Amino acid sequence: MDTSKIKKKYLKKQGKQIPTNIKNPRLRTIARIHTDFTTKFGIPRQSGLVDDLKAVIIFEPEYRNPDALRGLEEFTHIWLIWQFSENIRDTWSPMVKPPRLGGNKRMGVFATRSPFRPNPIGLSCVKLEGIERFPDFGPLLIVSGADLMDNTPIYDIKPYLPYTDSHPEAIGGFAEAYKDEKLKVEFPEKWLNMIPEEDKKALYGVLEQDPRPGYQNDPNRIYGFEYAGFDIRFRVKNQVLTVCEVVILDE
Repeated sequence: MDTSKIKKKYLKKQGKQIPTNIKNPRLRTIARIHTDFTTKFGIPRQSGLVDDLKAVIIFEPEYRNPDALRGLEEFTHIWLIWQFSENIRDTWSPMVKPPRLGGNKRMGVFATRSPFRPNPIGLSCVKLEGIERFPDFGPLLIVSGADLMDNTPIYDIKPYLPYTDSHPEAIGGFAEAYKDEKLKVEFPEKWLNMIPEEDKKALYGVLEQDPRPGYQNDPNRIYGFEYAGFDIRFRVKNQVLTVCEVVILDE
């Protein structure tokens, strides 16, 4: 690609005053997603890794007009543009430590999906399971495969278009080597029986993805995260995750 024309055009613009009618847009929260994760710990690192995770998107009162969703039921997947609400900072770093690299190797922020970015914006592709309507909340979106914390603000929703959004020939860079890594999960029956039947499969999927921070690998350490009203406590040794205890959280 000949970039000489682009460079010349850019250089000509240097020093020119920016038009006063160009302003940074104000992002509006149009909806919030409700999931079984009340904290960041334990959430899958990417969307689509655990298809059994269900979530509900409730629109803010201003955006509950059913006409805004007309035609969306024809799509199977949607893009969510959302806010990293727990990682808002005044500063940013050009280098971050991806969890899948053990938290020890630095990569460029724009080569990762780290939440620590110049703008706290996330992008997730989820499956649209259905649209339901309730008098008190308007239309609700039922989705699966989300990687968001409960009550995360949603900025926008767009349909996933297979003919342009899917690129089977794409190369996944350094992340490609880790895409199929899963832990073996041992979940003793006395703890497993505490989990409602409809939540078991999704919880197994979360545990298989290794919820630990990438820089922690202490086989004697007990980790824990909140999921669906429970505190799930576990250890990991030799790629085997063993659930040690399940505690019912106070409502």
